[in-house]
Amino acid sequence: MTTALITGATAGIGAAFARRLAADGHNLVLVARNTERLREQATELHDLHGIEAEVLTADLSEDDGIASVEARLTDRRHSVDLLINNAGFGNKGRYLEVSTADELKMLKVHCEAVLRLTSAAAAGMKERGRGGVVNVASVAAFVPRGTYGASKAWVVQFTQGAAKDLAGSGVRLMALCPGFVRTEFHERAGMGTGNIPGWMWLDADKLVAAALADLARSKSVSIPDARYKTLMGLVKVAPRGLLGGVTSKTGRKYGPQ
Repeated sequence: MTTALITGATAGIGAAFARRLAADGHNLVLVARNTERLREQATELHDLHGIEAEVLTADLSEDDGIASVEARLTDRRHSVDLLINNAGFGNKGRYLEVSTADELKMLKVHCEAVLRLTSAAAAGMKERGRGGVVNVASVAAFVPRGTYGASKAWVVQFTQGAAKDLAGSGVRLMALCPGFVRTEFHERAGMGTGNIPGWMWLDADKLVAAALADLARSKSVSIPDARYKTLMGLVKVAPRGLLGGVTSKTGRKYGPQ
């Protein structure tokens, strides 16, 4: 049986990955900050699917937290075959309304942790000649949308570059770029969601199914929904100046800065 490690595993997209991978027979390493929730999740998945679910409590905004996950990923006795870098959050407010400390905390989780954990996992995967990494980004990566979008743009560019460098090694890397997903993300950031149109919402379980299908096809970027594929196609041809104004206004209504 193969093993998958998932960060931000207790809610939203991370929890959906855990459900799907457990149902497919993968053993799991579940990573999040809340030990109690992790243990409840591990017990439930073990009882439902008969898989082994290991719990690793870690805060990826702290060096010690990142280091503890790095250590698990480099454990040669218990190798990890699939890494899902899902942990992340958004800050409520426009640029300069959010403290620099909070901005740096977000960058540590979205960028530094993704770099370090991907590197820790991919090195062993390359030696074994197989493995996969999914780095969860956002469609915000493709529009001028403040520091959140900038951090997710870094995830996409890093993942695409690493995927090219590891081509032919047996290691697949993919940036997953969802739109609005019904998770705890907005609630945790204190953002209202009542004004987000219903058609913009995605189901986390369907999102994960599409993402895993794209990973199997060796895609380096996955936008797992026809609606958002169409929107991002329009983004590519829209004037940059117009796009900046529209996304800034939309972002203040609907998403993180």
